[in-house]
Amino acid sequence: MRSGSLSPTARQTALEAMAAAPELDVVVIGGGVVGAGATLDAVTRGLSTGLLEMRDWASGTSSRSSKLIHGGLRYLEMLDFALVKEALRERGLLIQRIAPHLVRPVKFLYPLQHRGWERFYAGAGVALYDVLASVGVNRGLPRHRHLTRRQALRESPALKKDSLIGALQYYDAQVDDARHTMFLVRTAAAYGAHVASRARVIGFLREGERVTGVKVKDLEHDEVYEIRARQVINATGVWTDETQALVGERGQFKVRASKGIHLVVPRDRIQSKTGLILRTATSVLFVIPWGRHWVVGTTDTDWKLDKAHPAASSTDIDYLLNEVNKVLITPLTRADVEGVYAGLRPLLSGESDSTSKLSREHIVVSPTPGLVVVAGGKYTTYRVMAKDAVDTAAHGLGGSVPRSCTERVPLLGAEGFTAMWNQRRTLAADTGLHVARVEHLLRRYGSMVDEVLDLIRADSTLREPIDGADDYLRAEITYAASHEGARHLEDVMTRRTRIYIESFDRGVQASRACAELMGGVLGWTSEQIEREVEHYRLRVEAERASQEQPDDATADATRLGAPEVVPLAGA
Repeated sequence: MRSGSLSPTARQTALEAMAAAPELDVVVIGGGVVGAGATLDAVTRGLSTGLLEMRDWASGTSSRSSKLIHGGLRYLEMLDFALVKEALRERGLLIQRIAPHLVRPVKFLYPLQHRGWERFYAGAGVALYDVLASVGVNRGLPRHRHLTRRQALRESPALKKDSLIGALQYYDAQVDDARHTMFLVRTAAAYGAHVASRARVIGFLREGERVTGVKVKDLEHDEVYEIRARQVINATGVWTDETQALVGERGQFKVRASKGIHLVVPRDRIQSKTGLILRTATSVLFVIPWGRHWVVGTTDTDWKLDKAHPAASSTDIDYLLNEVNKVLITPLTRADVEGVYAGLRPLLSGESDSTSKLSREHIVVSPTPGLVVVAGGKYTTYRVMAKDAVDTAAHGLGGSVPRSCTERVPLLGAEGFTAMWNQRRTLAADTGLHVARVEHLLRRYGSMVDEVLDLIRADSTLREPIDGADDYLRAEITYAASHEGARHLEDVMTRRTRIYIESFDRGVQASRACAELMGGVLGWTSEQIEREVEHYRLRVEAERASQEQPDDATADATRLGAPEVVPLAGA
């Protein structure tokens, strides 16, 4: 197996290799979690595989989720037992085997507001959740508990006494979604897949009615390639309809974009040892522990505007603050909000009742020979969606294609993680880093942490925290550019790290140091460094301004005021 490094030259090499190949078995369009998962699934079946993403890995929905790996407790109310059971099985696989370095348990408190019936009703639901979780895969999480009001307030002193009469406590799991997706891409590359970001599919190759490949524009160098493949998998999420339009296929379903926004606030603003799940008039609200922060979300509203940069409006932010403040002794204010992010869920909306019911389930179809479309679903079940898409592609390939093996394929960084975690104090003594820093690194890189530590051993200045973002070391920025495929400053600020949502200035103070570190790896001139810093500043300004607007239309127009980052000619 190769190293899986997404080095500065790996992208160009991959594009050239895909274009030079007479024909690949599979080309996947879309570098979100499902596309990355499908690439790993295909290449580990022995298929020659390519992956193309028009922006950065996980730059859309897959970096803007609630960051939960969960069965979806509320789907039990809809009697969707199969979806919940499937998602809980995937949760078990991710925690135990596939990505233990990236997916970890998180404790939640569910306040009860009605005596008698609610404890029985909600308790039965959580008990069923535990039972479904224990089938097949080692669950790895404690079972739920019933708490009195006094016990609940001991767990979460931030709650108003009159907001609950007791509570249930249960466990789910969380993940840094963008890093997990990037690790899927790296693992696929380690098994031999050709992967290229900033490569936009602008057309499909056809032989009669059959799709035989794609036409791709390299957005970094303004070149066009033709890549031939026996099967093309469209895994473009909320962009599915636009991608299908390039084929001239209307499709049997449409993908509707639903916007969900989240707020990030400092950990000290809510006194609690546990996450919270709260009922609202229309849905549920999560308060999720996130390092030194809380993530509060989410909303669910139709979005028909710009898909690349969904904007959170002032109305969205006020809604979340109003809902969470209903149960908090000390209300949150706008001044407490460090970060805001908005993402789009790809929901299926069919042309008949049967397909419109699919909502958070997924669908895989082959609308024309040589093309497979996968859409819908939820982050937790990405591996099943990927497997189903490659199964359909394998049927189109004919012959004997091995079955999916991804439930037994750990991601890079998973093998040896537990042993290294147990050795974290030894690692700290060896590197001169505080053990808390080593724990932070292990949770982000797993057993690949040695590659980051090697950078520090070679250059002691890289052990220093970044000014303005001291949760992260300078080495992590260098590593993002040298090994993790980061091409632009915003890739690092918003996805390889979470500096953008974890600091009140949205990372502006840290941006120049990060750009200079990236530039040292990527060979940027001083002019390119300035362009990257300025582009990032304009993005922050536009997003801040959009969050002051009263509605989606004005927020979207304001957010679009920031230009897209463009590399210098020849960069």
